[in-house]
Amino acid sequence: MQTPVSGFSKLSKKEKIAWIVKTHFHNTTEAKNIVEQYWNEEDQLQQLHDDFIENTISNYYLPLGVAPNFNINGKLYTIPMAIEESSVVAAAAKAAKYWGDRGGFKTEILGEEKIGQIHFIYKGDANKLEHFIAKIKDQLREDVSEITTNMEKRGGGIRSIELRNKTALIENYFQLHLCFLTVDSMGANFINSCLEVIAKRLQHYIQEESIFTEEEKEVEIVMSILSNYVPNCIAKASVSCPIEALEQEEGLSKQAFAEKFVRAINIAQKEPFRAVTHNKGIMNGVDAVVIATGNDFRAVEAGVHAYAARNGQYTSLSHAYIAEDSLHFELELPLAIGTVGGLTNLHPLVKWSLELLGHPSAKDLMQIITVAGLAQNFAAIRSLVTSGIQKGHMKMHLLNILNQLNATPAQKEAAVTFFKTNPVSHSAVANFLEKNNA
Repeated sequence: MQTPVSGFSKLSKKEKIAWIVKTHFHNTTEAKNIVEQYWNEEDQLQQLHDDFIENTISNYYLPLGVAPNFNINGKLYTIPMAIEESSVVAAAAKAAKYWGDRGGFKTEILGEEKIGQIHFIYKGDANKLEHFIAKIKDQLREDVSEITTNMEKRGGGIRSIELRNKTALIENYFQLHLCFLTVDSMGANFINSCLEVIAKRLQHYIQEESIFTEEEKEVEIVMSILSNYVPNCIAKASVSCPIEALEQEEGLSKQAFAEKFVRAINIAQKEPFRAVTHNKGIMNGVDAVVIATGNDFRAVEAGVHAYAARNGQYTSLSHAYIAEDSLHFELELPLAIGTVGGLTNLHPLVKWSLELLGHPSAKDLMQIITVAGLAQNFAAIRSLVTSGIQKGHMKMHLLNILNQLNATPAQKEAAVTFFKTNPVSHSAVANFLEKNNA
């Protein structure tokens, strides 16, 4: 039976691994070798990776691919994508070529505001508190001027401070709701630093103000934290073309394809079970670019899915319609991302990815990410309403299956040829290898 380990964080990396493999693995040599084979041979780069998180023992690699030929507002991009799922990069590249021949992707920024909140308990007259907050707003801004000065020089800073009465949800619960512009940084540290200072000053001002009773002065700050829900930090991407300019799909007229495509999107708008998978497909493209550019894909995921449920039912993030004999397809996404700070200044492949994109601003990157999501969604829906999702996906998944079954290079070559015209499945590939055990 395993016993707790004491002082694990103080052990060296090799000592950590020695304890792990001894207490958790039967084949200690194999377990140790697997972890160590992913170390970077360059000590300086490995040390950089080790410093990203605590208790580092190795590196966990994802493939970094690129999808070329993205025409966005008339400018061509090659988009970096870090992802392990088969067919995502290929689908994005295929969609980029499809719409590149039809005018490309159009994008715009609909908003840039990010949110921070101070959650607190106040047992008193809400109207009195509201008037007091209005009176001290300018002073609260002044109290964080040392933090906000540089951000303001770049065009950012605190945009608004608002008291929100949430006592209908929780007794005596109030929020100080702040909106921020953080320009090219994601802004989490900036926002949280401002909030913590303002929370302390708010407590102090209330305690010093004579209009409040002793009970009202006992304000409890529960927490001060940014929100990853950013419904006013939105990028929009869209494509459109005359139905007659669409590619001919097997077994469908161009008009029939357009109508079927729109119906598929409408189903995702009305049916939550479908909407979840539909939006997951969008996030295949979004997350891959978010990760490649060193941004927080967990924050993006949380904010995006909250946005998908903003009207009380979880629904499709994308929309499609036919108007004036043209197919229109569009996507809006809330994206709190950055191109400076964090990993963007540290991780060599993140810096490489941002250079590949032409050193975009945060607004540029928001638009690029949204385009990747729209392209991925188009490719998925197009497959679903024509040949089916498995045909293309399983072809791309073939190499993964062959590697799982330890196929030789000769077997791989033969299998790729064979499965060009035959359905791919794990059992079918296993049977093929058994018959071609050369």
